[in-house]
Amino acid sequence: MTPENLLHLLQTTQKCTFGCPIIDRSVGGGVACNSLTEIVSESGCGKTQLCLQLCHCAQLPLSLGGLKAASLYIHTEFPFPFRRLQQLSQAFSSSYPQISNPSDHIFVEPVHSAQQLFDIMPKIESFLANRDSPLPTRLIVIDSIAALFRSDFDNTPSDLKRRSALFFKISGKLKLLAKRYSLAVVLTNQVVDLMDSSDGINALRIGNLKSLCSSGRRVCPALGIAWANCVNSRLFLSRNEEVVGEGDGVVNGGELAQRRTRRWLHVVFAPHLPKSSCEYVINRQGVVGVESQ
Repeated sequence: MTPENLLHLLQTTQKCTFGCPIIDRSVGGGVACNSLTEIVSESGCGKTQLCLQLCHCAQLPLSLGGLKAASLYIHTEFPFPFRRLQQLSQAFSSSYPQISNPSDHIFVEPVHSAQQLFDIMPKIESFLANRDSPLPTRLIVIDSIAALFRSDFDNTPSDLKRRSALFFKISGKLKLLAKRYSLAVVLTNQVVDLMDSSDGINALRIGNLKSLCSSGRRVCPALGIAWANCVNSRLFLSRNEEVVGEGDGVVNGGELAQRRTRRWLHVVFAPHLPKSSCEYVINRQGVVGVESQ
């Protein structure tokens, strides 16, 4: 598919809402179907919670920005957060009482290796083609893709070549399924510290942002440029602590400071989206955007 055809497809394709108008506005209405969207961040930014929230919102009717569909959640980092899933399901049911037992339409599948993920692709397609379920499955989440590849391969030329080949096999199959079944496919990725502060290969700019920063550190997405070429869109979640005031008391001779964590979502690259970002918070109900002042 040419870049022009991909751009037209993503501009006109159906989107799945994140359940928050502020976040949706930053990403052009939600996660696009027929393509692969990556959410990358360090731990603690809320990428798993955002994915769980998306699985609930996929069940919403088309009139509310959903897909009226079930979701398949492939998790690779253990244990799976079932308690948080139930908490989000209760909050979702309170907001949308017309949707009963939303967690019943989120199918969870554990995967332990990249090769296992590739091997179960026929099983995934059979699951998608199943017409007997009450709702079609139109959202796949893989959380996280980095956990599979970073543990299975050594940093040797032969292993890196084999890893890249598997990148393209898995992403190619996911893109094929996304187009065949009009799926939204979301993958989470981790970050690594960017050690080179110069303009060398590690600092190569990909997308809207010159560099990615989180928790006061320069970072870059795991898995390198080869993997970046496998996804259609990349969202980056960042977090930073700010001192908002002085507290009471003294610890080790220094005054206590009141701190708060601020989190941001950035569009790094997407053929159908301009540079955009928004602040968000995480509460009991889920991930909620903050209106800019």
